[in-house]
Amino acid sequence: MYYYGIDPTYILVLIGFVITLIAQIFVSSSYSKYKKIKTKSGLDGFSVARKILDSHDLKNVDIVEIKGELTDHYDPSRKVVRLSTDVFHGTSIASVSVAAHECGHAVQDKEGYFFLRLRSNILPLVNISTTIGYIAIVIGLIFGALKLLWIGIFLELAILVFQLITLPVEFNASKRALEYLNKETLIEKDEQVGSRKMLTAAAMTYVASVVSTLLQILRFILIAAGRDD
Repeated sequence: MYYYGIDPTYILVLIGFVITLIAQIFVSSSYSKYKKIKTKSGLDGFSVARKILDSHDLKNVDIVEIKGELTDHYDPSRKVVRLSTDVFHGTSIASVSVAAHECGHAVQDKEGYFFLRLRSNILPLVNISTTIGYIAIVIGLIFGALKLLWIGIFLELAILVFQLITLPVEFNASKRALEYLNKETLIEKDEQVGSRKMLTAAAMTYVASVVSTLLQILRFILIAAGRDD
């Protein structure tokens, strides 16, 4: 069925793209805004991260600088918090918030946070499943192999499961970040509003990814169902 000559499956792709774009604009604008507002403490991202890690007996976790913007992440396999240049050296609300968030992941790792462990354990399987699934979908679409197409769709569900598991990991890390910043008096009370907005905006990108992936899978389901008819 077509609406005004437009394949509805492409509408799903467009909706997913728009949602992702809006989320990216939201986090970029929030980051840009709070990157310009310096904290009263004057502490940079590295110092904040070091204080949080040390206070949780994580002196063995290193903090290193990496290139790029918003490329910050915690590597559980190497026990390293990697902070982008602006966050590493920055003394803004955005910088200390992002640094605290990544430390939240390090503390999750230390405490054996269930969803973080689950995500790490299934990552290799997810990578294999999604790669094979994508290949199966492409081949199924090109050669009209319906069974192969359905298999590919089923395998692609792995990425959706992975993204759903990621949601509590990210939201929990942000919650921890706000608690650490407040408890350690690393930011003033009037700065906490900006920190919360910054972290919420970042978390919304993960929600957008889930919705986008869900719409993409639904698109393939509609295509397969249409060919089945």
